[in-house]
Amino acid sequence: MKVIDLIGACKTPGFSFELIPPPRGRSIRDVIEMVDLLMPVQPKWFDVTSHSSAASFNDNPDGTISRKIFKKRPGTLGICGVIQNRYKVDTVAHILCLGFSREETEDALIELHYLGLENVLLLRGDSPNFEKKHNKDKSFNSYAADLVKQVADLRAGRYLYELSQADGIDFCVGVAGYPEKHFEAPNLEMDINFLKQKVDAGADYIVTQMFFENAKFKDFVSRCRKVGITIPIIPGIKVLKSVNQLKSIPKTFKVDLPPTLVSEIMANPNHVEEIGVRWAERQAEGLLAMGSPIVHFYVMNDAHLVRRVIDGLT
Repeated sequence: MKVIDLIGACKTPGFSFELIPPPRGRSIRDVIEMVDLLMPVQPKWFDVTSHSSAASFNDNPDGTISRKIFKKRPGTLGICGVIQNRYKVDTVAHILCLGFSREETEDALIELHYLGLENVLLLRGDSPNFEKKHNKDKSFNSYAADLVKQVADLRAGRYLYELSQADGIDFCVGVAGYPEKHFEAPNLEMDINFLKQKVDAGADYIVTQMFFENAKFKDFVSRCRKVGITIPIIPGIKVLKSVNQLKSIPKTFKVDLPPTLVSEIMANPNHVEEIGVRWAERQAEGLLAMGSPIVHFYVMNDAHLVRRVIDGLT
């Protein structure tokens, strides 16, 4: 089923989960073990993140520097196919603008269609850490709204190169929203206007970046509704598990951590997991009480903590 239909069919609140492909050289077993742990809570769907290529630089014995470009975490499409076909639960593949040409994107979307996958989350993505030479014969999407338009064209059977016989591919399209604004946006108002451009281009639902204060989500939804965004907005949350994350999460995801949460963790550094689970449990309870049909969890490698949160809700 399409995510938008899964949301509409929710008679009771449910949960969705975002997984990260294992690093190159590791087994898909890492993902399977997490899915096995989460399946008993009847997930509505699983997201699988995508990652563009990155460069590593090495000093050579002759004094020169060599550059190697590779994907540290390949496998998004394959993992989506394995989960959906093995567990009979819908998956959402993340598709990025940066690091991929429109031609590569179209090929990936066709592959997803062949695998029977109907859902994509379209993102701009992080800029590669190297300058990629663009093939003059290929084209590129600069922003997520451009990517949404490309998928909308595929829905209508319009491919990059004119085909005499072309069937449309009807994907359900999710896009990202930022309750605390995207770090590149000058202010939240303009960021929500950018979000509306994605919605107007054809997005079906929004899933938010992680946040740790429900009041920020409530305000974000209110602002979205005021500018005419009517599609479902799914809140995303994360369970804290270590003192180090007090620095790494704000730095990586450009979000704020509430002073109360930080103070409690700093006062009890040996009990971070318990504090993180309780905080996420209260967040989830509050979001469900606000009427959110789904709470989306950023799992990373912490499926056991997510299970503790959900088990505490039931």
